[in-house]
Parts: sequence; C-alpha cells; structure tokens
Amino acid sequence: MEATALTDSELFDREGLESRLTGGGSPVTAFRGALKSGREVLRRRYLDGCHASELVTQQTALVDTLVVRAWRHLALADSPEVALVAVGGYGRGELFPCSDVDLLILLRGDDHDAWRDPIESFLRLLWDIGLEVGHSVRSLQDCTREAERDITIATSLMEARLLAGPEPLYRAMRAGAGPNHIWPSRKFFEAKREEQIQRHRKYHDTGYNLEPNVKGSPGGLRDIHMIGWVAKRHFGADTLYGLVEHGFLSEAEYRTLSDGQAFLWRVRFGLHLVTGRREDRLLFDHQRTLAEQFGYRDADHNLAVEQFMKRYYRTVRELRLLNELLLQLFQEAILYPDDQERPQPLNARFQLRKGFIEASSPRVFRRRPAALLEIFLLMAQHPEIKGVRAATIRLIRDHLHLIDDDFRANLASRSLFMELLRQPQGITHALRRMNSYGVLGVYIPAFGRIIGQMQYDLFHVYTVDEHTLFVLRNLRRLCVEEFTHEFPLCSELIRRIPKLELLYLGALFHDIAKGRGGDHSEIGAEEAETFCLHHGLSNYDARLVAWLVQHHLVLSVTAQRQDISDPDVINAFAAKVRDQVHLDYLYLLTVADIRGTNPTLWNSWKESLLYELYMATKRALRRGLENPIDKSDRIREVQEDARGQLLGSGLDPEEVRTFWNDQGEDYFLRYSADEIARHTQSILERGRDRTPLVLARRQTRRGGSEIFIYTHHREELFAATTSALERLGLNVVDARIITSISGFTLDAYIVLEEDGQPIQSDMRAAEIVAALEHVLSSPGDMALEVSRQIHRHLRHFRTRTEVNFYTDATNHRTVLELIAGDRPGLLAHVGRAFMEHGVRLQTAKITTLGERVEDIFFITDPQGLPFQDADRLGHLATAIRTQLDS
Repeated sequence: MEATALTDSELFDREGLESRLTGGGSPVTAFRGALKSGREVLRRRYLDGCHASELVTQQTALVDTLVVRAWRHLALADSPEVALVAVGGYGRGELFPCSDVDLLILLRGDDHDAWRDPIESFLRLLWDIGLEVGHSVRSLQDCTREAERDITIATSLMEARLLAGPEPLYRAMRAGAGPNHIWPSRKFFEAKREEQIQRHRKYHDTGYNLEPNVKGSPGGLRDIHMIGWVAKRHFGADTLYGLVEHGFLSEAEYRTLSDGQAFLWRVRFGLHLVTGRREDRLLFDHQRTLAEQFGYRDADHNLAVEQFMKRYYRTVRELRLLNELLLQLFQEAILYPDDQERPQPLNARFQLRKGFIEASSPRVFRRRPAALLEIFLLMAQHPEIKGVRAATIRLIRDHLHLIDDDFRANLASRSLFMELLRQPQGITHALRRMNSYGVLGVYIPAFGRIIGQMQYDLFHVYTVDEHTLFVLRNLRRLCVEEFTHEFPLCSELIRRIPKLELLYLGALFHDIAKGRGGDHSEIGAEEAETFCLHHGLSNYDARLVAWLVQHHLVLSVTAQRQDISDPDVINAFAAKVRDQVHLDYLYLLTVADIRGTNPTLWNSWKESLLYELYMATKRALRRGLENPIDKSDRIREVQEDARGQLLGSGLDPEEVRTFWNDQGEDYFLRYSADEIARHTQSILERGRDRTPLVLARRQTRRGGSEIFIYTHHREELFAATTSALERLGLNVVDARIITSISGFTLDAYIVLEEDGQPIQSDMRAAEIVAALEHVLSSPGDMALEVSRQIHRHLRHFRTRTEVNFYTDATNHRTVLELIAGDRPGLLAHVGRAFMEHGVRLQTAKITTLGERVEDIFFITDPQGLPFQDADRLGHLATAIRTQLDS
C-alpha cells in the first residue's frame, strides 16, 4: 500500500498531552499514555499491511516528538551550551517498537557536573515512560577523542541527527568527530570490513540457521547498514539510492536491496510487537505467528511457516550477495583507485586482476555461454584466486537466462560440470559460489527448488541447499591430510573408493526432492540417474549414484532402530548393500549427512553405532551372502574370546561356566567379549548376592558411557533407573536388559551428558553410581517422577504419539515402535506402562530427532515369549499414549 504519513495527532492526542503537562498532571502518566496510544496505532497499521518503511519512519517520528517534548518539559531546550542528538539506529531514523533510543547529550564545555541533575531527570523520565534509552554525555573534545579510539563510536556519530539545541554546537561536533576527519577512507573501510567478517563468523558464516538473527546474521540488516556506512563515508551517499547515482548499483539491484530491507524491517517490526521487547532472533516461538501475520497458509506439502521462512532465507541470500558485490566494488574504488596494473590472462575469456578473476570482455558469456561454468572450474584449478570481481559477478547474474535446456544439453557445459567434480581441490568453494550467484539452481532446476527450503523441526537446522553443501564440505574434508585424525576410517575409505565424483553426486542429489511430497529418496534417485546418464556416466555409475540417493538413510536407520547384535539384521543389511563398494560409498555419505544435518547430533555413540554396523556388514560380505552369519557360531566366538581375556584373572573356570550357563544366548549376542569378561569378573569377585552392583565406565568402545547394573529383577527397575538417570542430567541412548534364568538382571545403559559428551570425570561417575545404588537399594523409595523443565523449543511442536507393534518371530519377541514428542522423563513414563502391564524389556534403541523421538523396544511377556494377545497390546499402547500425552 502507498505510504501516507501520519501526523502526531493521528498517533496520539497531542492536545491532551499538552493539557496534562501544563495542567500540573503527572508527566510520566501523560507521556506514557501518548507512547502507548502511538504504539497501538502503529500495531494496527502493521496488521493492516502498512509498508515497512512507513512504519519505521512513523515509529521514529513518534519517539522524536516525545523525546523532544520531554527535553522541553525539563527546560533543557533553551540553553546554547547543550544539544540533544540522536545517534546510531535512532539517528539513522530506523526505529522499531522496542528499539533502543540512542542519545548523545552534547556539551559545549567539559563541566559535566553542572548538567548532572537536569540530565538525570530527563533520562529518568524517558525510562519511566517506557523507552529503552542508551545514552552518553560528552563534550566536543570527548566526542573527538572517543571517535578516534573506537570506530563503533565514530560510526554512531556519523549517523547523528540533531533533535534539539544549538545547530552550531551540533555542526562543530560533526566537524571534529566525523570519520572524514579522523578515520581515513581506506582505514575506515578495512576496519568495517573486518568487523563484518567477525560478525559473520559469530553466526558460523550462514544466515540459514533454524533461528536466524534478523539483524546480525549474514544477509541481515547489519549487512545493509555496512553498505550504507561505507557509501556515506567514502561517497557521501546519504541514501541507498545514492549508490545507483554513483554507478555502484543498477536500478534492478537497488530494487532488490530496497525490497529486501523492507521485508526484514517488517519481520523485525513484527518481532518487537509479538515479543513486547527488543528481539532480533527469529525464534521458533514467533515464526508461526509471523507467518500467519504475513498471510501464509498451510498447503499440502508445505506449512505456512515453511513458506514464510523460505522467503526469509531467499531474501537474506540475495542481500548477502549484494553485500559481497558492493564491498568488492568499494574495495576496488577505495583500495585501488588509481591502479594501472595490467591484468594477468588465464585464457581467452578470463583474467586475473589483483588476485580476483574477471571476464576479459563484457560479451564473454554471450559469446560462449558455457563460460558460466568455466569460471568456477578455473577457480578450483587456481586456488590462489581470491574471488570474483564485482563486475563479473554482475555479468554472471545478468546472463543466467542463458542457462536453458540447450545450455544443459551442450556437451561443453556437461563436460565442464563433471570436470569440476573431478578436481582435487576447490570443489566446495566453487559449488558454494555457484549457489550464491544463482548458477547451480538454474543449471540443476531441481536444486533451485530446494534453495531456502526449510523443514519446520529441530532435526534439520539448515535449509536443504545449505545442508547439501555442508555434506559436500564434510566429504571434501575427509580428503585433506591434516584432518585424517578426525575420522580415520572415513579418510581411509575415501582414498580407495573408485570414483569420488560419484560420491559427490550422491551428496548433491540425496535431498534434492525434499518438499515435494512422496518419498524424497525415490524421487531423488530417479532424478540423479537421469542427470548422470545425461552427463555421460556409464549405466553402472549412474545406477550406483541413484542407489546411494535412494538408500542414503538406510545405514543410519538400521544402526539406530534395529538390533544390530542380531546376526539376522546384519545378514539382511548385507544383502541390501550387496558388495563392499556400495558399503563404502554409503558409509561415507551417511557420516557426512548426519554431521551436516545438525552439529549437535553427531556424538561418539552415533559414530560407534555406524562403525559397528559397518564392520559387522564388512565381515558378512567377506563370508559371502551365500554363507550368512550363524548365531551359534557368533556365540561360540564371543565366549572363546571372553574366556581368553579372563585368563590370569584368578576366577575359577567352573564358576565362570556356571555363571554363563545362567545367562541366555541373547547375553552373548548383545555384549562384546570384553564387556562379558568385565561383567563376569566384577560380579563373581563381588559375590552373587542380592545387593545391587552398579558400575560406571566413562569411555566404551560403543561410544558414550556405560552404566551397568546387576541386581535381582524387579518390575519397576527400568522405570526407576531411567528416572534416576534423567534426574542426574543424563540422556539414555541405548539400553540392553538381560534377565538370567535365576532371576537376576544384567542391565547396561549407554548414556551421554546433556552436551552430547560421555561422562568426563571419575568424580562425576562416582556421583552417578552412588545415586543409583541408593535408588536400587530402596525399592519402596523408587521415585518415577522427573521434574526437569521442558526446553522452550519443544513447546512449539505437537508430535502425535504413535505406538506400533511387530513380531520378531526369529528371536521370539515383540517389537514396539514408539514415535512421540521428546520431553523430560519419557523413558520413565514408558517404563511405568511396562511395569503396569507385565512387560519385560530386552533391548531399547533410543533415537531423538530434534523435537521427536523414534524409539524401538524389544519386549516379551513375563514368560519370555512374544505377545500373542492383540487386546493386551492394545491396552499397552493406550497406557503409553496416556502416560505421554497427559
């Protein structure tokens, strides 16, 4: 809608304010009422769709009126010795409902004490009426000295605006403290550029996080401020449009910049209204509300909040590119204004100037469209290239329309793209630039559809395109010698797989069909195979890439949701993988994928699960698919190994044999030989009585820390133990429950601290052991409640609790699949339902995916048999849902 300026009387009752101030009423009440009235008018205008630039201007005008009137009310306006100046964002005229009101009270002389009382009264009044005031009291000399010392202060003063007081005093401050006088243009630019680099680093150099900062993240409002500061300092441009007049922006680029700023202004304005405070983080708490206010509605495969956030991410992507382009132009104009150095040719189409690549002619891409890919190949081949010159970035953007079906069918284009993927270095940077400049999403249209695509959950913390590029980065990192210590097996595998480019293509396409509905793995596999065949790959290679895309989740799902101690599970997985080559490719992609999904997801436990499944599958493939692993062979091997480790322990072999005979075969399938040896020695040395034995091992081969419990079986044991572990701040990621023939239970819990790390100290381990021994030694005192507060993130998701049952006939047990929203004490609630319905737990696989848990429990009835009664299972499912949803 068109902007229509509001007068003070339309924002609040101006006459009423004056009447109350002159009539002896409370000034605080009068000003507070005017501020409240004005904010309410602007809130309604925001909800009515008023343009953001108008809202920001009117918010600034509202505050101007009240601040200046308060200054006059306290009789500070008539003195020639003091001036009231707006600085920072307020000086720039960019105020939001709860923005800080940054004020400079400028004194002609150095006698601050003479003004202390009236200034304190003025500031107290502003705080009392509800304004968030940031202030400084400085003389002319103070301003000059502080601006020389701190570029942040110099920048704030550069945006100063006189509100009240003598203009000569204000002009003297601008003359003495302005950056034109104390920060040379080159020094100012370099300092502000470094400031931006450090700020971007704080946000991990991405604006595509789950909860971005509208102001500070890359592509946010601060990036626009950066452009404005440099433009004002070096070129004297008071508005962003001045960059068009100075030839730095085209009209189209200016519209993109202006529209992007207006969108972010509206988001920030809405955030302040929704939260009632100065809030720049686009938290989960507010994304749904803002999406609704912006007019988005849920669609079949795309939530309103996902549509809103997609627009946000695409906006900041464009703004970050414009920021890069303009800073590059500024760098050339400020740092090398008179440079006459001849460019260094790279080939007939491109050359280097000051270390930056540029097109040798404005007509390069028109003459040879394939050069739109060639430039990125050259950058990968020449790692010394610092970047792309701004004029060439603009040329690339202006010629994206040349990438059409004919371009994609051209042999030169296809060859250049594949050659890029076969480079020994520089691939990640090249693909990131291709995505940033818009080339990647146009060359691979399916990739263009996932740019800015976000899933509204806590599991995927990046947009799909950003996640994909992180996965590629993770794979490339495995190729670098200095990082081999991070993932030794992966670094070994990636050096021996036949064709690295197939792995990169699998990564590029693995999530390319997200957001379309249906199985994204199936759809993506079809697109990957078509792309590969179109780019000259053999049928075998194309099918391998398609297989990777189709099965990219299989290894992690098997490791985290199935009992990989069961030889049948390993045999089935080995049959699906078929050979060592497919296993190696899949393992590498899986590790890179999990690490690129959410930095907090990867931990030693997940690493050990994947490693264990990989090694077990590798052994199965060596035996041959026609010769699958046999349970009895596995048990015999484990027992022989454990017996060897117990040699010299002083234990009676007959006593060991008796103890082992008391355990079922599951014990020797689910525990490793070293774990069995350790348990056996600890239990037999202590003596097999009814006193609970609790052992804590801080580091295990399985990853995480192991809490081992040996005690007489009780129905409430699982619920009580998980409750106690939860109260201790530990997350259970795996539970193995074995009940012996004589009625003792051997329970092993793999736990992690809240930060995803194993237990770090012996003191902490001793604390855990003591707490569990106390709980387990006092059956009547077993507390099942957990009082920890639910995390704020989890409150915004409503995951419907699902309970499904399957029969594992081979192992004579029932499989319970639980899908539910994560919350404190979840396992304890499940354990209580088990206890009340006579369920014996064998093994639990605990998987938390952001706000959602997908847990698997292998259970039997009290006689150790699978459940046969459907009604009984129905009652159990109802009990679990009641426990979790109440």
